[in-house]
Amino acid sequence: MRLTDEERAMLAGAFGEVRRWAIGHQIAVGEFFDAAEFVPVSQAHIMADTESLGEGGVRFLEGLAAAPEAERRVRVPAITDPRGIDFAVYRRLGQTEWMAALERRAIAALRAFGVLMTDTCINYQTIMAPVRGDHLAYGDTGVVIYSNSVLGARSNFEGGPSALAAALTGRTPRYGYHLDECRRGTRRFRLAATPRDLAEWGAVGGIVGEACGSYCQVPSIEGIEAVPGSDALKHFGTALASFGSVALFHMAGITAEEAVFAGPPPEAVPIGRAEIDAFLARYAAPGDQLDVVVFGAPQLSLFEIERVAQALDGRRIHPRTTVLITTSPEIKHAADRMGLTTRIEMAGGIVAEGICFYQSYAREMAEANGWTRLMTNSAKLINIIGGYGYRPTLASLERCVDSAVAGHVL
Repeated sequence: MRLTDEERAMLAGAFGEVRRWAIGHQIAVGEFFDAAEFVPVSQAHIMADTESLGEGGVRFLEGLAAAPEAERRVRVPAITDPRGIDFAVYRRLGQTEWMAALERRAIAALRAFGVLMTDTCINYQTIMAPVRGDHLAYGDTGVVIYSNSVLGARSNFEGGPSALAAALTGRTPRYGYHLDECRRGTRRFRLAATPRDLAEWGAVGGIVGEACGSYCQVPSIEGIEAVPGSDALKHFGTALASFGSVALFHMAGITAEEAVFAGPPPEAVPIGRAEIDAFLARYAAPGDQLDVVVFGAPQLSLFEIERVAQALDGRRIHPRTTVLITTSPEIKHAADRMGLTTRIEMAGGIVAEGICFYQSYAREMAEANGWTRLMTNSAKLINIIGGYGYRPTLASLERCVDSAVAGHVL
């Protein structure tokens, strides 16, 4: 890789051992992906939940954080993905004191770098959304695909160490979606049926993702009759990234960039009502006892929380079913202030801030609470949670709430 004088100085240790580690790590990543040089970034988004880190990862962070302050402070604004523990509710979820203690250590280490503990995968809805052309070092796949596609920013999927390194150096290797040629369309899909709710938008994302199945594919979706809102695009993008490892999509007249193909546009693959219904049917389980309903992954916007509160007003969740809503700390504060949290809790629900269900020791929670059947309106969560021992069902928000009240899948 071509290095500037400052980058060579970092590698030589002139800015301390922490930045020397960071630039060395980034050079290794850049050379693996044939990056010619680095590109400056305006933000970094760090995935560092303690379930993934474990004891060894937390010790690694603590070792770097022990350096003198001038050597460890981040150079660009750096924020965090969801954590694994909400200290206000973790005991109710069956999480342990050991998990909470590890979480506190990780938080202390990240704060020592100057990282802002935003604890969210929807920073584009709550913090400071990037703008078209911004080069970023973002970690969470849902954050990356939304920022690349809807907003026109530029980021690859950054691993936790790589995102931290970018925050410390202010740059990232210039490869992948930082390059114009990698942002061209490669596949075409045409919607022949309009998704009726967020679960169906996620189903469409899952269908397109499975058809692509590659980080290098850039699908273009046509035939959309009305502009989907931010939450619909969020659910579509997170499912697309989860089912297909896709990091960028185009929607004509909706997303920030139009689809430009390297050659003649490929034939469009139709997606109609039959395909959407078939996707949902894969996860149907009518009549099954319902253990837990999760609204999260991605975290909920304020409007989504309001819909949950409205669906639960005047009702009571069945005693054998847990309903968990996860959102960002900022939105949780707003929901508290507006009385939405109280309305949900009066019905028996739990509103947790700053966490993501599958990054919160989901298998251990299942074992502690006897959970097996899970219901959600998030296609992304459906794709992930089976690996933790759950049997998932995908349905609309309203059907999830109705099932939670009934205590079984409707």
